[in-house]
Amino acid sequence: MIESHSPQFWRATLALCLGSFMIFANVYVIQPLLPMLAEQYQLGTLEVGLSCTITTLTLGLSLLVFGPLSDVLGRNLLMVITMCGVVFTTFALSQVETFNQLLLLRGLQGFFLAGLPAMAIAYMGDEFSKPALVAAVGVYIGANSLGGIGGRLIGGFVGEWLGWQETFLCMSLLGFICLVIFVWLLPTSENFNAKPFKLNQMLGDMLDHLKNPLLLMAYLIGGFNFFIFLNQYSYATFMLAAEPYNLPASFLGMLFLTYLGGTFGSFISGRLSSYLSQPVVIAGGILCLMFGTVLTLHGTVLAIVTGFLINAFGFFTAHSSASSWVSHNALHSKATASSIYLVFYYIGASTGGLYLDPFWLWQAWDGVVIGSLFVLLMTFSLALALQFKTRPVLARPTCAG
Repeated sequence: MIESHSPQFWRATLALCLGSFMIFANVYVIQPLLPMLAEQYQLGTLEVGLSCTITTLTLGLSLLVFGPLSDVLGRNLLMVITMCGVVFTTFALSQVETFNQLLLLRGLQGFFLAGLPAMAIAYMGDEFSKPALVAAVGVYIGANSLGGIGGRLIGGFVGEWLGWQETFLCMSLLGFICLVIFVWLLPTSENFNAKPFKLNQMLGDMLDHLKNPLLLMAYLIGGFNFFIFLNQYSYATFMLAAEPYNLPASFLGMLFLTYLGGTFGSFISGRLSSYLSQPVVIAGGILCLMFGTVLTLHGTVLAIVTGFLINAFGFFTAHSSASSWVSHNALHSKATASSIYLVFYYIGASTGGLYLDPFWLWQAWDGVVIGSLFVLLMTFSLALALQFKTRPVLARPTCAG
């Protein structure tokens, strides 16, 4: 097994973090370009938001394919194949002329983007010792947030400078470079044990995980938190691009530097879990997310940026702890359990705009805040329930791991 801070640990962690950066930069590069696309194609907020929604939706659903498939075929080769697909579809996006073509390719891109997220934590679970796994998951999810930042900065600055199509061309080149380094760094899997493909067993494993009330609560927490967090950024770009702010695409891209708060939250979530139970850490992250959301109501650019910085810290603290909790507490088929968590996570991202758009049309940003708090109160309650229900179980030495 790969132990913490060994050379193999750093090679594997760096490779997966670099792959994660590439994946999430491609997922979110389009977000600061939404006002630009809406103007070019004469679309409303909900319609142009489909360019984000279709990607996260196909990504989420494809996790159901790649997670179980990797239990049969292994992780390394499938991660490389899907990353090649990402590079190809990103280049193809730079050549589209119509919005329908863009949607079609963003949907196909989402399929390939699912590969690495479906298998990365499962790879760590196979190859890393438990202490190394906890440390690596926090760093890996921190790289997710860095990918989100990087993609949005590229989208904002390159989009304003050269145009949105050229943005995808730059992303395809960056993705190819990341792919080459990933292949060079990632150690060959030494502890993977292939399973024969059995559809009935795969469906049975999924059903077992969904019938587990504790896992289901963690799935709902991850899904509904992302349901709010990601889509708040989309509506914030429309708010800041309009009166009285009139901010350019480059600044809208810089708004996503607030994700650095999430990078920090992901890094320390493992340490916090050494002193507090993971459900308590999740609940604390949600409280931060609620506080940051309310702070944005002050209306100044400083308050909005600070609010999103706090939001990112809270969201990624909760997400890192919840995903790690699922990996530790799934009784079998851990890759499938982690994939189901991510399915909820990305379906939440895909559907949050449908929920928040009526609030936006009702009271603009104030309405988005009100709608957000309704959902976050629910996930906070679920985190407290998870703490209450797992406390006696986690106290047993046999389950402490």
